[in-house]
Amino acid sequence: MIEDKQRVLDTLNGILELEMAGVVRYVHYSLMIFGYSRIPVVKWMRDQASESMTHAAEAGERITALGGHPSLKIGKLLETHHHAVQQILVEALEHERAGIALYHQLLDLVRDRDVALEEYARSMIANEVVHVSEIEKMLRTDFKWADLHVQFGLDGVIAEAK
Repeated sequence: MIEDKQRVLDTLNGILELEMAGVVRYVHYSLMIFGYSRIPVVKWMRDQASESMTHAAEAGERITALGGHPSLKIGKLLETHHHAVQQILVEALEHERAGIALYHQLLDLVRDRDVALEEYARSMIANEVVHVSEIEKMLRTDFKWADLHVQFGLDGVIAEAK
């Protein structure tokens, strides 16, 4: 049984607000992408916006199931006017890490008290951790094609292409 239902509801509303901010954030980011890699990056951003909407709805359903009222607020949105892909990804990484923190807060409140909410929190943490690792990989600059061709024995293929 949940000991502090109001804290659980407040945390779920925080999650709802953060996920709604994610919708706005990722759509905005998608509009600000320019350059030769625009199409896949825009698609990825819009996929993240859709997923944030799904996550917001899930949090709202959990709130109403507990007899609470879903917030109409949207979480913190800060226009930094930094629109280079790397800067956008750093902001997205901060947003995803904030989500992980909120889902951990929920897990701490419901652990061993509500199996359904505990499993929900765990699955959302796992989901957000994957997002963080995806963004971290996109931010990595240590990848070199030259290393790949040596590792897989593609020297001849690369020489022929030149």
